[in-house]
Amino acid sequence: MQTATQPGFSGEQWTIAADGHEAIVVEVGGGIREYASHGVAHLDGYGPHEVCPSSAGQVLAPWPNRIRDGRYPFAGRSHQLGLTEAARRNAMHGLVRWVRWRLVERTAEAVTVEHDLVPQPGYPWPLRLRTTWTVGADGLRAVHEATNVGTQECPFGLATHPYLRLPQVAVDDVELRVPARSQLLTDARNLPVALRRVDGGEHDFSQARRIGTAQLDMTFGELIPDDDGFSRVTLAGGDRRLTVWAGPEFRWWQIFTGDTLGPVRQRRSVAVEPMTCPPDAFRSGRDLVVLAPGQTWRGSWGINPS
Repeated sequence: MQTATQPGFSGEQWTIAADGHEAIVVEVGGGIREYASHGVAHLDGYGPHEVCPSSAGQVLAPWPNRIRDGRYPFAGRSHQLGLTEAARRNAMHGLVRWVRWRLVERTAEAVTVEHDLVPQPGYPWPLRLRTTWTVGADGLRAVHEATNVGTQECPFGLATHPYLRLPQVAVDDVELRVPARSQLLTDARNLPVALRRVDGGEHDFSQARRIGTAQLDMTFGELIPDDDGFSRVTLAGGDRRLTVWAGPEFRWWQIFTGDTLGPVRQRRSVAVEPMTCPPDAFRSGRDLVVLAPGQTWRGSWGINPS
């Protein structure tokens, strides 16, 4: 793992390590740049002096994925966000990917970072966002919090965007399991138009199977939780297996095989994204979190290598 000694394009770099696991958390975006265990890298990350590519390891809030035309109604008013995916006229991946998060607390195995999101055009509510990243014998864990520090209700959603790799295993040869009963059908703008059951079809990964030539940029819903209420996506190949788990606060998984990325990163890893709500939830209201003044939302997810 490459550890930065000076601030890079992603700001300060905080390394945490325990029980053979090591990760680097970054100031810009408050996300995860690298994660490895016992010398094996599990994330398709990026360098300290590289602009974060394709949202790798970023925290996506106060909404995940896309909002059609950046326009949505809430509490009797219409709001217009900037179109950050201009070619498709979408507002994409929230407002905190390119802001600096401040260090709150740090130990050898954990770091907590925080950002105060100020009211702004399109999202006129103040939020305090906090993430604690921890490594240990069970792998990497993230605990996210969002507190409405304003005086009015506000809409909220969150996701994260890690790209996972298995050593010397091509994406085609990865065996993928996604515990879901349905998928969102999308239009040319990657926005949902219908929810369809997978039911043994070409996108049914409820039982582990090889990705093969499938090109995935897909949202899976109606999750099938384990007995503890958590859902778990697995990637396996060779003698390696990665499990990405998420608590019940995360009701959707986005799976992306990177086919539309640039030639260097194209189809070399799989993004496994736990999401609290699906794309365009600010418009549809589906699984949208509404935070009352003073209310704090919490959710957790993590990566367990074996």
